[in-house]
Amino acid sequence: MATSGPSLDVSAFLQQQTKHFKPTDVDKVIDLDLGHLLASDINPIDIQSLRGNREESLRALARDNTQLLINDIFKLPTDRIQDVVVAQLPAPLTVLPREKPLPKPKPPTKWELYAKKKGIVNKKRSRMVWDETQQEYRPRWGYKRVDDEKDVWCLPVPDNADPYEDQFEKRAEAKKERVAKNEYQRMKNIARSQKGGIKGVRKVMEATKVPSAKPGKHELTHAMALAKKSTASAGKFTDKLRDEPLPKKTGRKRKFDAVVGDFGSERSKHLELVSKVGADKAVVDVKKAVNKHIATEDRSRDEPAAKRSKKAGGKGKKGGGGFKGKSGKGKPRKGGRPAAKGGKR
Repeated sequence: MATSGPSLDVSAFLQQQTKHFKPTDVDKVIDLDLGHLLASDINPIDIQSLRGNREESLRALARDNTQLLINDIFKLPTDRIQDVVVAQLPAPLTVLPREKPLPKPKPPTKWELYAKKKGIVNKKRSRMVWDETQQEYRPRWGYKRVDDEKDVWCLPVPDNADPYEDQFEKRAEAKKERVAKNEYQRMKNIARSQKGGIKGVRKVMEATKVPSAKPGKHELTHAMALAKKSTASAGKFTDKLRDEPLPKKTGRKRKFDAVVGDFGSERSKHLELVSKVGADKAVVDVKKAVNKHIATEDRSRDEPAAKRSKKAGGKGKKGGGGFKGKSGKGKPRKGGRPAAKGGKR
């Protein structure tokens, strides 16, 4: 048997609580960019309310605009990711400025400058080419390319070439030279694109530049210092003029760190060393590598041809003077005349 108890009226309580909250419906039109979660209010400002209570007026204005933005976010399609409901934002409409400046264009290579000067335009070629020997289409480069050197098992010997010269080895050497030349040109392009250029090139250019009609005091002093140091002793025994001042040392002065006192720099150096040792990738100094490669190429190119031919000819010689057999054949007689070989005189 159900019994009816006294009824509780909560309408007054709810009405009292709703006084603390403002409604979610805002009668206003503003520009919204949901992709950036941006709200732009272009409506005119109420000057009277702004002069009366500035803080309260600005707070109410920000609240209404934020409410309009949130209302439109709740109208977007939603998705659930790991028990979290997220809204799928549309593509942004407002174009924002870049955080960093535009990257500078790469300096053109030597070939690009030449092609631009001569009006050469690169034409895109097809990758597959018809091979007459194999009677099929083959790639222009790469694996199983057309006219592959590995497929050629016989090479003609030129009329003016040594008949005992290995043409396959000669072809391989020519290919190595072409690859080395391309790598050298690539290194030079990298060095040319560097900000400071190759180490030492600027000094050489300054020393070998065309002299002006009226050289100044500094230019004459610099030229005289270079001329004095251009001897075999690097200017150590060069005679000095009367009342000539001592030459200034233009080299770098060595700097040494303090033995004690500066623990911060010592700690940073140790941390930098540990980070380099423990790094997954080796730190490569591009400028130093380019300089080393160029110096090696110049040294190998300047090596005299006679020295290279002497090295190549000294290997693999059969026989030669001074070889003595067990039977004593080939030894000179006591009279100084060599022994005669078998046969009639």
